[in-house]
Amino acid sequence: MTLISRVAAFAGRWFALLVLIASAAALVRPEYTAPLAEHTSLFLGVIMFGMGLTLRPADFSVVVTHPKAALIGIASQYTIMPLLGWGIAHALDLPPMLVVGMILVGASPGGTASNVMVYLARGDVALSVAMTSVSTMLAPIMTPLLVLALAGRTLEVPAGEMFGSILAVVLVPVLAGLALRTFADRWITPILPVLPLVSVVGIMLVVVGVVGANADDIVSTGALVALAVVLHNGFGLALGYFVGRITGLSEPGRRAISVEVGMQNSGLAATLATTYFSPLAALPGALFSVWHNVSGALLATFWSRRAPDGSEGDPQRQTQG
Repeated sequence: MTLISRVAAFAGRWFALLVLIASAAALVRPEYTAPLAEHTSLFLGVIMFGMGLTLRPADFSVVVTHPKAALIGIASQYTIMPLLGWGIAHALDLPPMLVVGMILVGASPGGTASNVMVYLARGDVALSVAMTSVSTMLAPIMTPLLVLALAGRTLEVPAGEMFGSILAVVLVPVLAGLALRTFADRWITPILPVLPLVSVVGIMLVVVGVVGANADDIVSTGALVALAVVLHNGFGLALGYFVGRITGLSEPGRRAISVEVGMQNSGLAATLATTYFSPLAALPGALFSVWHNVSGALLATFWSRRAPDGSEGDPQRQTQG
C-alpha cells in the first residue's frame, strides 16, 4: 500500500506533465488511443465515484454557515465560465462543433483537482470543497440548460438526454461514493491516499482518447483551440477573484472562488461532447484538462508564498464576509 500511495502522490504532483506526455504519444499513434474515446463515460464515472469517496456530509456545511460566499461562488461558476466560453469561441470564429465544446467546458461544474490547488494557494478549502460538491450536484440541471441556451440556436442540443447522462455518470457515482464513505468510513479512509491515482489515470484515458480521435484536427486547429482554452481559463481565474473582491469576501475566499471558477470538470465536457456531438467538440475539454492543471499549479505556487492578511498559519481558513 505504501508503494501505491507513493505512486499516487507522484502522479498527482506531476499530473500535467504526465498528461502532456500521454497526449503527445496519442498524436504519434492515434490508432491505438482513438478507440478509448468510446469509453469516456465509463472513465468519468470511475473518476466521480472516487470524488464521492473523498466527501463527507460535513463538506456541505459551508453552504449553511457561510451562505453568502457559497452562493456567490456557485453563481459565478455557472455564469462567468459559460458566457466566457461562448464569447471567446465566437470572437475567435471557431467552427460550430468547437463552439459547443467551449460552451460545454464553461457549463461544467468545478474540477476535481481544484480543492488541492486551493489548499496549496492558502485559500478557503472548506468553501472550495462545498463549491465543487454543490456545483456537481447541480450539473444535471444547469449544464444541459446552459448548453441549450447558448448553443441551441446553432446546433440541436439533446438537453433531456444530457440530463440523464450527467445523472448516470456524475451524480449517481458521486452519491454512491459519498454514501460508502459515510457508512463505511473505517474501510475507506485507509485507501484515500490512493484515490488521486484513480483520478489521474481516468483523466489521462479521457484525454488521450479524445486526442487520438482528433489527431488530424489538432494539427490543423490545435493552436487556435489552445489559445481559446488559455483565454477561457485565464479570464475565469481573474474574474472569479474579482467577483470575490467586489462582494467583500476575505482573501482566502477570493482565492477559493478564483480557482473554482477557473478550473472545470473538463472530463465531463469531453464525455458529453463525444456522446452527443462529435469527437471534435471534445477537443476543448481535452486541452482544458491539461492546461487548467498547469495554470492552477502556477497560481497556487504564487499565492502559497503570499499569506492572506492576518492568516499566517494553517492554510485551511474560514471565509469571512
